Amino acid sequence: MASLNTYLTFNGNCEEAFDFYKSVFGGEYPHVGRFKEMPPDPRFKLSEGDMEKIMHISLPIGKNSILMGSDTAAEWSSSFRVGNNFSISITTESKDEADRLFQELSINGKVTMPMNQTFWGSYFGILSDQFEINWMISFVKEA
Repeated sequence: MASLNTYLTFNGNCEEAFDFYKSVFGGEYPHVGRFKEMPPDPRFKLSEGDMEKIMHISLPIGKNSILMGSDTAAEWSSSFRVGNNFSISITTESKDEADRLFQELSINGKVTMPMNQTFWGSYFGILSDQFEINWMISFVKEA
């Protein structure tokens, strides 16, 4: 397994929260992506207000940890609850490892997003395990 990190979900104040964390931990954001950068998908309608929300942000903390986060938007907002607004994010060293972990963690759980290639270049999926812990599994093939 390449890395294990925490992924936080916010209800519209992700940028404010990460600016605070940056003031505490220091560092720089390697990437800040907004929902307006997502390719259009008729299944996911975004309001104008949602377009500027954070789709993904990351802040390296120390040598081996990354705090990651996003806002919730559109229909996903209805499931936001303080207490369920974090996930454990695993980046694997192979696609096979990603598939195995996803399959095993999803036993008696709920798949939110099946493993699939994404527009940002990651092989990625989301699930909640049988204990209602949220997981994000990804594999990025080196160029």
